[in-house]
Amino acid sequence: MTKGKKLLVAAGIVFFLFAAAVGVFAFQVHKWLQPVPAMAAEPVLVTIPAGSSSTGIAKILADHGLIRNATVFRLYAKYRGLDQKLQAGDYLFHFGMTMDEILEQLRKGNVYRPTVTVTIPEGFNVEQIAERLQAQGLVEYDVFMGLARQTVPSLGQVREGQRYAIEGYLFPDTYEFDVNATPEQILDRMLRRLEEIFTPDMRKRCQELGLEIHDVMTLAALVEREAQVAAERELIAGVMHNRLQKNMPLQIDASVIYALGKHKQVVSLEDLKVDSPYNTYKYPGLPPGPIASPGKAAIMAVLYPAETDYLYYVAKGDGSGEHYFGRTLSEHNANIKKANENRKR
Repeated sequence: MTKGKKLLVAAGIVFFLFAAAVGVFAFQVHKWLQPVPAMAAEPVLVTIPAGSSSTGIAKILADHGLIRNATVFRLYAKYRGLDQKLQAGDYLFHFGMTMDEILEQLRKGNVYRPTVTVTIPEGFNVEQIAERLQAQGLVEYDVFMGLARQTVPSLGQVREGQRYAIEGYLFPDTYEFDVNATPEQILDRMLRRLEEIFTPDMRKRCQELGLEIHDVMTLAALVEREAQVAAERELIAGVMHNRLQKNMPLQIDASVIYALGKHKQVVSLEDLKVDSPYNTYKYPGLPPGPIASPGKAAIMAVLYPAETDYLYYVAKGDGSGEHYFGRTLSEHNANIKKANENRKR
């Protein structure tokens, strides 16, 4: 073999080896660019310290097993022009995320904010809400109640004699709050939730009934506390509307309990003498404001009450939560007798 041919063969071998090496390297880079297999369903909490370089961020991600190669990640970030745009903070990443997905999270600064989910049941008053929020570690009771005494809702209006201006306006719902949310932010979110619920059609219906939103919320709170069975909400609301139209005192035990400021299962004759504007036995018309936070169903029951001529109702006393309804005082007295007989059984 001539010298020229040997050189040509040698050059071919070198070229082949070089091409092979490039191919292997390209294959390896391609592999490094692929997402890590989803080894676990649980997310990984990753902290990127302030001032971290793209090199440091790549190492942190590699240490957590979220990327295959730190150098490739850093070079890819530079290639995309993002190496100087990655933000610090706590992030939740999942195995199986692509480099593009991780980079996008870091670019946007979509940091992880731990939250607390809390459910406020229908019929809770401000004090019970404060207790529930404190139990979830979101507020200190005294701080929240201090804020409650100073806050005035934008929906509705304040009346003389109200215990808390925001009573009834903290909408009962399931909320997800940032673990670091302030009491002001929590209070504002609950107030805004009611504004979201109270639609323009509902406001229009208030006008058709000749009622202020505050009146509707006050009645709805009474319905919420009195109606133990969903099917009776509209009937009980109808009774309240009828009594108000006839200038009859509402005579609602739940309002007396609120006036007393303590929970009671049974209201005594002595309790009915409490001198409070919330005592609907002693003072005619509506109490000065809601006694609790009503849900949407109770609000709708007040806006669309049953068309009935009932003026009275009394709990059946059989543990069902249902009521006997009456049109006259004699019917009501007969129903009270039946209820007492049920309690003795």
